[in-house]
Amino acid sequence: MATDTTHTYPERRFPLFGLPRLVPGLALTGALTALAVWAGDIPWVAELGLGALTLAILLGILVGNTLYPRWQTVCHSGVQLAKQRLLRLGIILYGFRLTFQQIADVGASGIIIDVLTLSTTFLLACWLGKKVFGIDSQTAMLIGAGSSICGAAAVMATEPVLKADSSKVAVAVSTVVVFGTLAIFAYPWLYQLNEHFQWLPFSQETFGIYAGSTIHEVAQVVAAGHAIGPDAENAAVIAKMIRVMMLAPFLLLLSGYISRGSAGKAEKSAITIPWFAVLFIAVAGLNSFNLLPATLVRHLITADTWMLAMAMAALGLTTHISAVRQAGVKPILLATLLFVWLLVGGGAINQLVQHLL
Repeated sequence: MATDTTHTYPERRFPLFGLPRLVPGLALTGALTALAVWAGDIPWVAELGLGALTLAILLGILVGNTLYPRWQTVCHSGVQLAKQRLLRLGIILYGFRLTFQQIADVGASGIIIDVLTLSTTFLLACWLGKKVFGIDSQTAMLIGAGSSICGAAAVMATEPVLKADSSKVAVAVSTVVVFGTLAIFAYPWLYQLNEHFQWLPFSQETFGIYAGSTIHEVAQVVAAGHAIGPDAENAAVIAKMIRVMMLAPFLLLLSGYISRGSAGKAEKSAITIPWFAVLFIAVAGLNSFNLLPATLVRHLITADTWMLAMAMAALGLTTHISAVRQAGVKPILLATLLFVWLLVGGGAINQLVQHLL
């Protein structure tokens, strides 16, 4: 089980006292992040929708299962800090990518589509995971969060709420990589087929909303929308941003549910409020009023990408392929059914809401 314990009390209270112990792990995750950011800027890699976050965890898993076991003793503290503290800070700063004004560009229909798609996908993941595949609830919830909200970032943000093991998080992120990458190619192909046969009344804009409300990662949404056309790309990105903004309320609701669910006990456990999620909303609100210079916001977004990528690299470093293999085929089958639901059920939700509104 992943742990964030520190062995000496002074280091817990005053983290700088343990700085020398943190440097090797932070340097390693930083180096992997630099490589991931560089690779993510290569045109053909970017066209595949493989952003810095996805590449960072893939590199982390590669190093974690080859060289890292030899370095683990000296790197552990820094890697743990990157995996947990930098993750929370990265989620908070993610709010600088969003503004509340973006919601108005898509309108009420886009919000309703996103809410329905998110809630049905997550609930379906929980039900299928437990009733059909017999998967533990943490893995099912992580896969559901990644599929229904914003891919790997949602999985990483949900992990501290669930207190899930690294292996479960890595399994969920791997499903985002597989099916999100598949979506990049599937959605433009479906759009062309629909244009030819006129099965459903999709315009570029409404198909973009469909893509943004159902594809896993932001980078994958951008890639798929770009392949269809500019109107589709713009609508897809806005719809996706609305989904991303739903991450914080989702985490608050999930935290409350988990707290209530220590059921059976006479005493109610206190609700664990994910403060990083509350601050995420506050930052998005701050960004909506354009109070900070655009140059500063760009630098903050760049720093945020590095923090999240370092957290991903740290997760990969602490993930062993043997643990992922132990998860078996069931998580992949669950993610497959969720992908089919997003394609078919998400399309039906889009058509129904667009028709009614």
